[in-house]
Amino acid sequence: MLSDVLRAVILGVVEGVTEFLPVSSTGHLLLAERFFDLGETNFWKSFAILIQLGAILAILALYFARLWRVALGMFSDPAAQRFVIGVLVAFLPAAVIGAIAGGYIKSYLFNPWVVCFSLIVGGAILLWVDQLDLEPHEHDAMAFPLPMYLYIGCAQCLAMIPGVSRSGATIVGAMLLGADKRAAAEFSFFLAIPTMVGAFVYDLYKNRADMTMDHSVIVAIGFAVSFVTAIIVVKTFLTYVTRHGFALFAWWRVIVGTLGLIALALGK
Repeated sequence: MLSDVLRAVILGVVEGVTEFLPVSSTGHLLLAERFFDLGETNFWKSFAILIQLGAILAILALYFARLWRVALGMFSDPAAQRFVIGVLVAFLPAAVIGAIAGGYIKSYLFNPWVVCFSLIVGGAILLWVDQLDLEPHEHDAMAFPLPMYLYIGCAQCLAMIPGVSRSGATIVGAMLLGADKRAAAEFSFFLAIPTMVGAFVYDLYKNRADMTMDHSVIVAIGFAVSFVTAIIVVKTFLTYVTRHGFALFAWWRVIVGTLGLIALALGK
């Protein structure tokens, strides 16, 4: 049996590595819980949500200057106002569907079989998009047309199926709508902020009775590991996809999904 500290470190690394890559952090965490017995209690199931805030703070740290300018200009700069509205518009579809169907989704779709199939299908879609001869005309994630923000938000709703990947859905949606790879990836980071903060606050409130001081220490460890790992991954990811595309992540999804299906079929 793994110690709680080691378990927190492992899950923190998985969260930090996968949250902003188009490979599905939720899917990987569910598979880690299933095959390595990392999430057998309600606390550990909530832990995966709670440490997402560490990954979000990594985005705030990396993009602090740009986001601070937006915050300062929110009431005076039309461009800043437009971007804030765009993020809220993109966030709205997931918020509505999550409020209406969140319980159903968690009850019926959060299982390793769904995750594995979603990983494989999502990998195939990433390979397809990566090979398209797209001609991007949007190069600034903070200046997309407002309808484009809404359409990307609708694409994000697909990520409520575990294994689809929130970042993967938003990146693919943005690219098909005309964004270049870097702008598509950056907007997926920005959209993650309200989406994941909302999930964090909701889960923290829902499970407040289960939180003890010992739990707080374990969450803090996972939080810190997730934060540091996410900073490294995001900086590397942007440079990599700009030069090489998404094929590596697509094949990773296919391999993990296939191995997962084999393990499940063998009764693991």
